[in-house]
Amino acid sequence: MDYRSDFDKLCSALEGPGALLVVQDNKNRLNAMTIGWAQAGVIWGRPVMTVLVRPSRYTHALLGNARYFSVCVPALGAWKKELAFCGTKSGREYDKLRACALKTADGSKPGIKLVEGAALSYECEILCKAEMPSSALPEAVRAKYYPAGDSHTLYFGEIIKTSRL
Repeated sequence: MDYRSDFDKLCSALEGPGALLVVQDNKNRLNAMTIGWAQAGVIWGRPVMTVLVRPSRYTHALLGNARYFSVCVPALGAWKKELAFCGTKSGREYDKLRACALKTADGSKPGIKLVEGAALSYECEILCKAEMPSSALPEAVRAKYYPAGDSHTLYFGEIIKTSRL
């Protein structure tokens, strides 16, 4: 399936309740984190999904030891409680997937995990990461999203497969 198919579903999820960023690191630690910000497009002549994760998040530590991540988009109106839980609880204290009774499926490569029942899933191989200094942002953005100066790290993942589960 082409990564541009159903792009509206990705955008609707991100503008609404969110999607799940799922990562399994090289120590087989698995975590899901609700995201509301992501970007898909073409960088370096490749289809790329960029996700933003704050260094304080458990997912950030896992991404530092991972080769892949996935973004799993729920069906419209699905996973409301699960998205709320995964967006407010830390994977340091909870096995969020188990707590939410969400099951995973293997992706197309070892190390990629998908959430069963997702309406749409993007499997991504990490190409690079970049720190985003909040000082480089307009004052209005800094004041609203970074009042404590806790800016994000951007992870650029080549979209290697898009699917409907």
